[in-house]
Amino acid sequence: MSTSATQTPDAPAPLTSRWWFIPVPLARIAVVRVIAYLFIPVDVFLTTAWVRAHADVPTEWYAPLLIGRVLHLPTPTHTLIVVVQWALVLAAVAAATGRAPRLLGTAVFLLYLEWMVIAMSYGKVDHDRIAFLVLLAVLPTIGCARFRDRRRSEAAGWAMAAVLVAVMLTYFLAAWAKIRFGGWDWPTGSTLTRAVLRRGTWMSDWTVEVPWLLTAAQWVMIVLELAAPLMLLVRSDRARIGLVLFLIGFHLVVFAGVTIIFLPHCIAILSILPWERLTARFADRSPQSLATSSSAAP
Repeated sequence: MSTSATQTPDAPAPLTSRWWFIPVPLARIAVVRVIAYLFIPVDVFLTTAWVRAHADVPTEWYAPLLIGRVLHLPTPTHTLIVVVQWALVLAAVAAATGRAPRLLGTAVFLLYLEWMVIAMSYGKVDHDRIAFLVLLAVLPTIGCARFRDRRRSEAAGWAMAAVLVAVMLTYFLAAWAKIRFGGWDWPTGSTLTRAVLRRGTWMSDWTVEVPWLLTAAQWVMIVLELAAPLMLLVRSDRARIGLVLFLIGFHLVVFAGVTIIFLPHCIAILSILPWERLTARFADRSPQSLATSSSAAP
């Protein structure tokens, strides 16, 4: 006597799982990959050129971060720093071509991680690198992606969701750090006043003559950073574009006022954009596409 198994419909995935794995067009990954990898030579030779100077300081000054101690990373010598620098740049340029995305992407992430350990193990730790490091870490997990590839991938969706969460946490944890170390006196303190006095430009110097303005700006900053988790509710392409314009605009205003800008973080922010819409327009206007359209016309 045989019995047949009763089939039951699959239960819907939890909301959190559905959010993490919303499929993303692979064309978006192709663009983000090029932007991220080509930024690395700019970062190595311009925005963090000071890291190379660590090659000429005594090794006794090296105080490795926790990750450096856990992984038993070698103490940076002149040779090691030069090798990491050039290996990172060459690997990044090669990875930007889209070839061997898993191998080259993993190499870029590991080399950039070592570059950051070298950078931040001499007493200065920046918080604008976390989202960019997450971006470099997740890109190799996706595999091949082409500019005209309109297929949607859950792996790509997970990767972009991870970067969005890292971007959000950068702001939220910045507010948490302000409250943790400065208390609720931070918004009423003189942090921005000191920044303007030290690094101000003609666009911000006048603000020290309006005391309430900088205090109000600090309150606005705290409130916006604490509200950062609302970014995770952004779904539509139009909302994503608006979010990116707002965030990039904020960092440009800060740069105009006190000449501080978090470039790696801004690169991570750009991954939020629906780049596949741009690549689709170029694909539709390509000579091959126009020739196909004309030949299909009656």
